[in-house]
Formats: sequence, structure tokens, C-alpha cells
Amino acid sequence: MTANDLGSALLAIARSAIAGSLGLRGTAGATHAELSRLAATFVTLKMHDELRGCIGTLEAFRPLSQDVRENAIGAAFRDPRFRPLTAAEFEATSVEVSLLSASESLGVAAEDELLARIRPGCDGLTLEYGRHRATFLPQVWDQLADPQDFVTALKRKAGLPADFWHPRIAVSRYQVTKWAESAPLLAGARS
Repeated sequence: MTANDLGSALLAIARSAIAGSLGLRGTAGATHAELSRLAATFVTLKMHDELRGCIGTLEAFRPLSQDVRENAIGAAFRDPRFRPLTAAEFEATSVEVSLLSASESLGVAAEDELLARIRPGCDGLTLEYGRHRATFLPQVWDQLADPQDFVTALKRKAGLPADFWHPRIAVSRYQVTKWAESAPLLAGARS
């Protein structure tokens, strides 16, 4: 089985989980040898090319199929930035699944050092300081291509001032393999 087979299975699991939660008919169960391994994922929903929900896990602690299922339901119904997805919206919503690599601690003492070590377009970043924590998937580089802008926005997302830095900020990076539906399932469409 190929990576594309895995992607198709993960997208089917995510869409089916949301459909089932909405009382709609889902697709048949997806199968792939990788679905039982522990993995961390994010599920991103878009409607009309705009973010409609995104929930995920940073650490692998449950089977891949379960992680995608739970994150799909979370993205559709528990992302605090959006109201819960409705059945009418579901037909116009596209699904993207990101499978995260293991995180690598960057161990940087200064922001300049961080800016020199991150790889735009490649690295997802997680920033932690005390009770403050935030992450950006590598896909965010599409909107924030400048490393300084990327890090500044990540600090703001974590609830920290844009100009804040402390040597005890913990930063880690990860990469993703992502699969996205080519187009949302539109009303009347047949699969």
C-alpha cells in the first residue's frame, strides 16, 4: 500500500466521522496497515478556501485511525474559534489531514538563533513558555512566509507579546505529510 492509499484512508475516516456525528451516512470503513500505529495528526476543515476548523495532537498517544477520527470531530464541532459545523455546511467543506513527524527540540537561547534555524515552508513549530503554548503547522507558511512574521504570530497565538523572548522558551519543530480532498463534496455530487 502506498502513501496515497494511506491518505485516502485517512481522509475517508475524517469525513465519515464528521458525517456520522451529523447523522449523515458515512463511507465504508477504511483499511490500511498503518492505521493501528500510534501517531499524531491534525485535521483541517476549509469552506470556500477559508479555515473552518482545525484540531490536532502534537504527541502520538493513540492509534492513527482513532486520532484522525477524534481530531475530525474536534475540528468540526469543538474548535473554539468557530460555531459547530452544520449538515448544510458539511457538503461545502473540504478535509485535510496532516500526519506529524516526531518533534525535535531546537534548544535555542535567543530569537535570532531560532530565526536562523527554522526552515520556511518545511517546519511546523511549537512554542511553550510556562502556561503559554501554541503551534503552527507548516501550511501556515503559505500565509506567513517571513520567518519573523511566522514567529511573531506564533507568540501572539500563545498569548505572549510580539516582542517577548525569554531563554526558557521551549521551541520544537516537526514536519507533516498531508493529504487534502481536491474539492468539497457538493450537494448532488456522486462518489
